[in-house]
Amino acid sequence: MTTDDHAIAALFDRLMQAWTDNDAAAYAACFTEDSDYVSYDGTRAIGKLPMQHAHDQLFRGVLAGSALVGGIESIRYVHHDVAVIHGTASVLMPWRSTLPKRRLSRQTLVAVRAEDGWRFTALHNGRVRPVGIPDPDSLPSRMAQAMGRLANRLGIGRRAAMS
Repeated sequence: MTTDDHAIAALFDRLMQAWTDNDAAAYAACFTEDSDYVSYDGTRAIGKLPMQHAHDQLFRGVLAGSALVGGIESIRYVHHDVAVIHGTASVLMPWRSTLPKRRLSRQTLVAVRAEDGWRFTALHNGRVRPVGIPDPDSLPSRMAQAMGRLANRLGIGRRAAMS
């Protein structure tokens, strides 16, 4: 691991610890002022203060006493001052000792080198719920293909809207 890898891993650890401490200010301190934060449900906070406010509400409300558990899967530098991080970080509620499979989440984070060290400038959080890709000859695929042909014949759907 490089010095930057260690610094980014420490930042990720601070992020998880701030959540576990239910400290919205410390959590937000891991981000740049202009950060972009997308939650697992698709909601988006633009800027550190709106994200901090939302987490303050969560930590004093439905996520009170929760911990954040997980780790870094990979760090890839796209520039010497910019890294893309993939990791897992899922909420463990205070009444649980293990994480339910349905709560597993994966994050894509973008870290930038700031004057005072690395900070996250973007985070996108998504639940891990793999969906198998149906074989092209499977019933679901054949049904989708048939519905597309029918829509074309009837002059409805996407192609009709584009005409």
